[in-house]
Amino acid sequence: MNKVIRCTRAGALVAAAALSFSLAASADETCNSPYISNLIKGQESYVHVWTLGVTGLGDASDKLVTVDADPKSARYGKVIDSVSVGGQGEAHHMGFSDDRRYLWAGNLDDSKIFVFDVGTNPAHPHLIKTIKDLPQKTALIGPHTFYALPGRMLIGTLSNTKDKGGVTGMALYNNKGDLIRKYDLPVTQIGGVKGDGYGYDLAVNPAKNVMLSSSFTGWNNYMRDLGEVVNDPAAMKNFGNTMVVWNLKSMKPTQILSVPGAPLEIRWGLAPGQNWAVTATALTSQIYLIKQDAAGAWVAKDVAKIGDPSKIPLPVDISITADGKGLWVNTFMDGTTHYFDMTNPEAPKETYQKKTGSQVNMVSQSWDGRRVYLTSSLLSRWDKKGVDNEQFLRAFNWDGHELTQAFQIDFAAEKLGRPHHMKFSAAR
Repeated sequence: MNKVIRCTRAGALVAAAALSFSLAASADETCNSPYISNLIKGQESYVHVWTLGVTGLGDASDKLVTVDADPKSARYGKVIDSVSVGGQGEAHHMGFSDDRRYLWAGNLDDSKIFVFDVGTNPAHPHLIKTIKDLPQKTALIGPHTFYALPGRMLIGTLSNTKDKGGVTGMALYNNKGDLIRKYDLPVTQIGGVKGDGYGYDLAVNPAKNVMLSSSFTGWNNYMRDLGEVVNDPAAMKNFGNTMVVWNLKSMKPTQILSVPGAPLEIRWGLAPGQNWAVTATALTSQIYLIKQDAAGAWVAKDVAKIGDPSKIPLPVDISITADGKGLWVNTFMDGTTHYFDMTNPEAPKETYQKKTGSQVNMVSQSWDGRRVYLTSSLLSRWDKKGVDNEQFLRAFNWDGHELTQAFQIDFAAEKLGRPHHMKFSAAR
C-alpha cells in the first residue's frame, strides 16, 4: 500500500450520496461542490480571501483575510480579520467541507494544507489543523482544488515529487484530515485518447455519476517567471491538453477528452434538462462544452472564443450563474471581465465586457447573481510587474446590464499581500 491508507467504504459513501442528490443541494457561488450544505441564497455576510504573503508587506505571511460584505454593516467593505499561517508557500485555492463548517486551503509551493474553522464564528476564523505530509505520503505536490464529498475532502494536485512535472493525481482525506488514499491521473490511452496525467480542477455531477478533471502544468512551470515560461519552447510543451471523465462511484477514469490549451476551471450546468459542463482554455482562449452525445459518450466541443485568441488574453477563472444561463470569464493579461449568454450552450454569445483592472484573476458571484467579486493575483511569479501589479479585492453590483463597483480593498496598501481565491460565509 506504499504507506497510503486504503478505505473500501469511500466509494460506497459517494454512491449513497449520489443517489440522494437533488438540485436543492446546488451550492452558492455556483462553483462549490453540490454536496455542501447550508446554502447562502440571500446576502453573504463575509468574503474570505486566501492571500499570498509578500516580503515587505505586513508580516509577509500567507493568510486568510476576512472582509465584511453585508451592505447593512458599519464595517461593510472593510477587512475585519486576518489569520496568518507563517511563511510563504504560494497560497492558492480553498474549499469548504461538506458541512460548510471548515475551510480547507492549500499552498502550491510547500504543499501545506490548512484547515480553518469558519463555522463557529465566521467573522473570525481560526486555524485548527495544518497538514504537512502530503508529499511524503502520496508523492504528490501542489494541492490545488479542494472538493467536498460526503464526509470527505478530495484534493486535486498539480505536480509530483519525482520530477516536479505535470503528471499528478488526487488525494482523498476524511473530514478529520486523515489521508484515505490517492488516485493517479491516467497516462494511458482510454477511448482513443492518451492521458497526459496532468491535473487542475475537479467538478461533480452526481445525477450522472460523473466527475470531470482538467489539466494545467507542474511546479517547474508555475513556480517560474511567466515571461521565462512563455519564451521557453520546451516549457510551453508542458501544459495539459486533456480532461478526464471519471465514474464517481468507482473513482475510475472512463474517458479521456482532447481539450488543447490547458483547460482550467470546470463549471456544471445542473438546472433541469442541462447536465453539461463548460471550461475555458488558458492558452487557446476557447470555451469548451462537455456533454453526452446520442450514444451516451461524453464529448468536448469548442463553442466560443474569448477575446482575441491571437493576443493570448489568458482566460483564468470562470463562474456560471445558478440557472446555467450566464457565464463570467476573467482574462488576466488584459484585465477584462466578460459575460457570456449561455442560453444556448452550443453557441455562447458575449454580451458584456468591462476592464476591471490591469490584471484580474478570480471571479465569484452570489447565488442570486446580483453581486460579483474579483481578485487580482494569479501566481506570485506570474503577476505583472511595476504599476500593473495591482493587488485588490473588488466587489460589484450586477443589474444584468452593467457592473457597478460597490467597494474595493487595496491589499498592497493594507499590507496584506496578493489576494487570490474567495469563499463566502454568512453570520449565524
